[in-house]
Amino acid sequence: MFIKTINQFTELTGRLIAWLVLLMTLIIVYDVTTRYLFSIGSVGLQELQWHLFSLIFLFGAAYTFKHDEHVRVDIIYKGRWMNDESRAWVNIIGGLLFLVPFCLLIINGSWQFVYNSYIFQEASPDAGGLAYRFLLKAAIPIGFSLLLLQAIANIIENITYLIESQGE
Repeated sequence: MFIKTINQFTELTGRLIAWLVLLMTLIIVYDVTTRYLFSIGSVGLQELQWHLFSLIFLFGAAYTFKHDEHVRVDIIYKGRWMNDESRAWVNIIGGLLFLVPFCLLIINGSWQFVYNSYIFQEASPDAGGLAYRFLLKAAIPIGFSLLLLQAIANIIENITYLIESQGE
């Protein structure tokens, strides 16, 4: 039940984040059109594009991981010499030794970063830039928390697979 809930939540967040790609694309088209056709530029729109890209990357990482589309050395992982049980062990060990600790490190290390931005009401240093930079910075621990949840679900799925494959 735990794994199913996390997978459904990750699927939902991934599909919602996908709409940000459309929004970002529309903003870019609008910004480029107004800049080159009417010589009207906006620092705020350019920063909004960067912010949306950051959100897409951070919140989309768990979805990408869930669908096994993340970066890795596929020549080894998907090679003929690795069967499904070996891949499950790689997923478990890689998750426990690298992904989970890295997520915890980033989550723990980013809270002070977000807090300081909030306390000082950090805004863009550029004229016409966006305010409330702490909201964007808060996406770091949130995004890595989503990735951590999906990593835990993945580890449990792989352990379950190994246990079930031993019973056959």
